[in-house]
Amino acid sequence: MGKEKKVFEITTAPSALTRDQAGRQKRYFISMMIRTACFLLTVILPSPYRWFALLGAVTLPYFAVVIANAGRETISTREDILKDKPLAIE
Repeated sequence: MGKEKKVFEITTAPSALTRDQAGRQKRYFISMMIRTACFLLTVILPSPYRWFALLGAVTLPYFAVVIANAGRETISTREDILKDKPLAIE
């Protein structure tokens, strides 16, 4: 009676690592295809628009890596930090 069982909610469980990696790879691939299109547009477009396409082709890799690496961070909420933690192994 004195012990309470800890209940886990499935909604708070993170997604599987393989599913997370597949999503990151897909986002990175799409970003690199957009970069390739920007390079092609740099060659095809006339002068004023060419610079915008070149700017996209040069800056997109940085944003692609940042976006692909976003996720799977373990951020503790304030209430998780303040909860009493057991000091002994049961």
